Amino acid sequence: MMQPRAVVMEEGKDPVSVTKTSLSRALSLRILVICLLFMVLGVGLSIISMHSVRFSMIPQIAAKAPSTVQPWFEDATNTLENFIRPPSNLMYNMNDIELLWRASFVPQIKEYPFKRVPKIAFMFLTKGPLPLAPLWDRFFKGHEGLYSIYVHALPSYTGGYPPSSVFYRRQIPSQIVEWGRMSMCEAERRLLANALLDISNEWLILLSESCIPLYNFSIIYHYISRSKYSFMGSFDEPGPYGRGRYNHRMQPEVTLSQWRKGSQWFEVNRKLAVDIIKDTTYYPKFKEFCRPACYVDEHYFPTMLTIQLPHLLANRTLTWTDWSRGGAHPATFGKADITESFFKRIFEGKSCLYNGQPSTICYLFARKFAPSALDPLLGLASKVFGY
Repeated sequence: MMQPRAVVMEEGKDPVSVTKTSLSRALSLRILVICLLFMVLGVGLSIISMHSVRFSMIPQIAAKAPSTVQPWFEDATNTLENFIRPPSNLMYNMNDIELLWRASFVPQIKEYPFKRVPKIAFMFLTKGPLPLAPLWDRFFKGHEGLYSIYVHALPSYTGGYPPSSVFYRRQIPSQIVEWGRMSMCEAERRLLANALLDISNEWLILLSESCIPLYNFSIIYHYISRSKYSFMGSFDEPGPYGRGRYNHRMQPEVTLSQWRKGSQWFEVNRKLAVDIIKDTTYYPKFKEFCRPACYVDEHYFPTMLTIQLPHLLANRTLTWTDWSRGGAHPATFGKADITESFFKRIFEGKSCLYNGQPSTICYLFARKFAPSALDPLLGLASKVFGY
């Protein structure tokens, strides 16, 4: 009966110790399994919670920040009408480099895919107000859709034109202009570029605040639209006020034989206007080497266009000016000068070529008229000018 005990004792095992060790191991294993189960359960709940929150917030995010990406065929603004419509607000944020680049775009297909009514762009280069604006308002009345207006004044001037005036909100972003310097031509290029943004502007006329129209709108539109040429004075003057202003450092781009002079006040078609604003060949030469007593506004455009496109120029201006009194500036006319006989002298005794044929209508505009001339001009407008 004692043998089993002796055997156990001989094996060196304690029955009580074995039982405790086994229980301890079993308990540790259960705890480990339970912990693992809790960890798996926690990870699973976390993943489920994250997906629930993510998908529940999508409708809210979509409601707060709708997508701005739309197919082109669903975008109501992406139409031909919006592309060809002229800017409604002339006060843009482009600098001159951006403006000239944008305005230089030229369609390569001549046929227009829409009904285009060609317009005349009237561009006014002025220091401040337009004292003769009421006369121009009368001139433009009833001809909406056939003209556009652009005003370049000093940056400090904000036009106070009433909403009923054609000049209301037609002032473009401008910079300071110095008489006789390149800033004058830069202002003129700025006006041309603004006018080119309206694809319907086919003819562009540069005027001053002292200019008046000598005929009614219909006659002027007919005259300009049917001309084969653009009207810019361009002639070779051998004296000190012509060739005497030439600087030999302008070679080889401009030679003495190519040097030209002309009136600052011009009319050009759309093609020539694009050539003027895209020029980077002659502009640097004139800016550096044509400074008072070389007056760049009298030489830059006439010389450049004579070199490039002489066959498109009528070589005369459409704006009458009286230089008979001498001096650096033309005569100015006030209230006492405005009579029927005064304008009779302008209209009669003139002869020029129009489309290669003799014509007695040589000027469509005249200057310089003082603010005091407004009232008598309005009184004579109907009888003398036809508007």
